[in-house]
Amino acid sequence: MIRSLRTFVTEGFDPYDNLAREAYLTSHARAGEVVLYLWQNDRTVVVGRNQNCFKECRVALLEAEGGHLARRPSGGGAVYHDRGNLNFSFVARREDYDVGHQLSVILHACRALGIPAEATGRNDLTVSGKKFSGNAFLEKRAGCCHHGTILIHADTAAAERYLSASREKLASKGVASVRARIANLADFRPGLTVPEMRAALFTAFESVYGLSASLLAPEDFDPGALASLRESFASDAWRYGEKLDFTYEISRRFLWGGLTLLLRAEDGAVARCRAESDAMDADFIAALAPALEGVACRAEPLAQRVLQLGAGEAAWREDVASMLREAL
Repeated sequence: MIRSLRTFVTEGFDPYDNLAREAYLTSHARAGEVVLYLWQNDRTVVVGRNQNCFKECRVALLEAEGGHLARRPSGGGAVYHDRGNLNFSFVARREDYDVGHQLSVILHACRALGIPAEATGRNDLTVSGKKFSGNAFLEKRAGCCHHGTILIHADTAAAERYLSASREKLASKGVASVRARIANLADFRPGLTVPEMRAALFTAFESVYGLSASLLAPEDFDPGALASLRESFASDAWRYGEKLDFTYEISRRFLWGGLTLLLRAEDGAVARCRAESDAMDADFIAALAPALEGVACRAEPLAQRVLQLGAGEAAWREDVASMLREAL
């Protein structure tokens, strides 16, 4: 039962600081409480936990122009942030975590501003078929986090400039470009500002849950723990991922997301494997690579190993097994 609400807004625009605060809140989630954390980044591309940043983003261009590459611990696809975008994070213990309620907060806030927003697809919020918010989810033993973007007056031309979504992914959405698929809320309510949206969200948060919220203060965070988390999020190893030479690259797009399996074969077995995906179930994707390592590098043994996995839905395991059978 939800007994208390808390809110927090960051003053800085550093993506690694902001991700560190989110991770801290998630690991310190309290029973009977929901936290709404609002934050903004300067020019940043944030990729999902299992994505290849170099395929999803024009990294060299982004960094040459003073932007930041970041990686979040949840699944899903790459997104662009700037100061015209407001990010939200709902944090709660597993028993208090309710995606439906959390999405209602965003939708109520938009509708209070006269914007007819709706939830569509796996993780999108849209107005008139245009996406203004992408959501991703992280569920851990200590706490759960539902986070996403809200495009208010973001630079959509910059988003298209830095993001390099595959043609296959765009085709699955029925659009020709990143820019054609997204929209700012200010397109539907001219003059809308980030402070106005922030205020609407806090009002909707209290209305949906029927409780008054109290404010978190910066001193509620352990500085040492935040510094350690920031260092991890800002590290090259986390942001860019490991670079390896692979023998096989197998890719396919399914209804639940795209998947690329990179296999390095040695002495007839899979010596190394990496799974890259924008799938929302980050844990299923993360389980694939270690499961395939050490298995004979032939279609049927690899397919059978996937089918035996405990992670993910049965239909997803069948999809991956079929992909391996057709490719090897």
